[in-house]
Amino acid sequence: MCLAIPGKVIGLHEQDGTPMAIVDFGGVRKNVCLMYTPEVAPGDYVIVHVGFAIQRLDEESARRTLAEFEHLGMLSEEFGDGFATAARQARLPNPEPAAHHEQPGSAS
Repeated sequence: MCLAIPGKVIGLHEQDGTPMAIVDFGGVRKNVCLMYTPEVAPGDYVIVHVGFAIQRLDEESARRTLAEFEHLGMLSEEFGDGFATAARQARLPNPEPAAHHEQPGSAS
């Protein structure tokens, strides 16, 4: 499942002429495209869908949404390690430890 997840913008940069941000999702950091929301600044919260920030939102709304997703178990599904998830679904041992941080410019 691919959710639109709220996260906090912690840094801005440009990549090949495209506005980008590092967005923190409760400790998981992703490189996110700001093409649709170029007005955001560090400290803002955005909703991210498939690597694109699609909307800015207030901190309280972001926290409520994240709490609800966590309650439903959807955050671990969205951000959990792909190999671990596949192994769990196949009822096999986890093949490698999860990586929780992504550097700018890495694939997502």
